[in-house]
Amino acid sequence: MKLILIILITLLTWIYAFPQATKLPELGYKPAPNSLFLPAGMNFGEVAGVALNSKGHILVFHRGSRPLVEFDSSGKFVRTLGDGLFKSAHGLRIDPNDNIWITDIGSHLVLKLNSEGRVLMVLGKVDWAGDFSEPRYGLPLFNMPTDVAFGPAGDIFVSDGYGNSRVMKFDKDGRFIKIWGKKGKAPGEFDLPHAIAVDNKGLVYVGDRENQRIQIFDSDGKFIKEWANVGYPYGITITPDQSLYVADGKNERLLKMNLNGEILGALGEPGKGIGQFGWAHSIAVSPAGEIYVAEILNWRVQKFVKR
Repeated sequence: MKLILIILITLLTWIYAFPQATKLPELGYKPAPNSLFLPAGMNFGEVAGVALNSKGHILVFHRGSRPLVEFDSSGKFVRTLGDGLFKSAHGLRIDPNDNIWITDIGSHLVLKLNSEGRVLMVLGKVDWAGDFSEPRYGLPLFNMPTDVAFGPAGDIFVSDGYGNSRVMKFDKDGRFIKIWGKKGKAPGEFDLPHAIAVDNKGLVYVGDRENQRIQIFDSDGKFIKEWANVGYPYGITITPDQSLYVADGKNERLLKMNLNGEILGALGEPGKGIGQFGWAHSIAVSPAGEIYVAEILNWRVQKFVKR
């Protein structure tokens, strides 16, 4: 009897210590398989980024040969861009002028390309990781930067994630403005700032991945609040209607939220099948509401459409 009692107490302790996750409403989407058509003999590697330009073209950033690939809105292969420029794909964003921004964790760079793939701006120094600057030139350096976002006035925000755990801010011309954050768990500190986005009011949302939260700041880096209900935010994006989407890469799900921090719906589960995820890493949403999710482990982009 004593043994049974001990077992019951242990079970009850475990249940209360690890409560069941609240079931989230479904988003009401279904997968659209075979949505991107690569040329014969070409494959994706680990897919780190996906983004859409003003034409509705889909750009994919992956860790294989010819890493930056463009498809038209129907999924037909168009071309590759920037061949030979990249070492290890991570972040991919397209600004309002259709310029392509990439973060390369292999070369410690943020690059701005035009829509034809020509380099327009370089932030950082190739193959030179650092915590601030090269002493002779005062050059701001990164250590495996993860993502980039743009403020309403064109300011550039970089999550300098794996090595430095901070955010760096530049003006629209690439002039350094400021840094905020350091390694830690307190408000305003980070444990791998992995994704970054800006809303139409200029608030900055940082996916603080290993702290399992999104932190929100004003454009000068003043901490405002945090959301701790998002799992592991590998990727975040804010759509023009100010919905926020999160790629929760360890729980293998996509979350849709409003800017009050409320979760409106979810989709996905772990796995390798259609509609399942393997390290969901990046999200893009079309004006029609189609969702594209880049996956590291499954080497693919999945498209989801409304039911």
